[in-house]
Amino acid sequence: MHANAAIQEGWLQPYYYARAAFSIAWIGLAAAFGTGFPAIAAALLILYPAWDALANLADGQRSGGILSNRPQAINVLVSLVVTAAIAAALPDMHRVLAVFGAWAILSGLLQLGAALRRRKHSGAQWAMILSGAQSALAGAVFIHQAGGQAMPSIVTVIGYAGFGAFYFLVSAVSLSLRGWRAKQAERAKRAASR
Repeated sequence: MHANAAIQEGWLQPYYYARAAFSIAWIGLAAAFGTGFPAIAAALLILYPAWDALANLADGQRSGGILSNRPQAINVLVSLVVTAAIAAALPDMHRVLAVFGAWAILSGLLQLGAALRRRKHSGAQWAMILSGAQSALAGAVFIHQAGGQAMPSIVTVIGYAGFGAFYFLVSAVSLSLRGWRAKQAERAKRAASR
């Protein structure tokens, strides 16, 4: 593995674990408090894209600088705008879901772009490619649901966060296994050369 690729994967592995952990914690809070506590649901809906902006900023900075990573840079801006848009749309959950849907499409396509750029140098990008594509599809579903009669709630978004957690966890575990296999191969190589 090339040294730069190893450094990149060294960053991506804990980054993907952190993204998965945040999503799992968010799901737990949304499931426990989201339906009976409107203020907590509102805070969680605002927090989700705000966290995404922060995470993409950190990823862009650690991956060669935010300005040289256009998908992450755009995703930071989009997520910040969506954070403000969700805050402005509350408490109208139809509008919130429409904003969330548009964001899921944009951020999914940007994640897909970032993963396609990384796939030559970093492992586990197939999961990020699937995650980006599925995010875009989920966004289209959210926009459709936003125009319906049924009243959406934070529960509508829990499945989306769950799939995000799953894909980040798959990527993190894949990178962990890849690193473990590389260490095993290096040990075997050293043992054979003695």
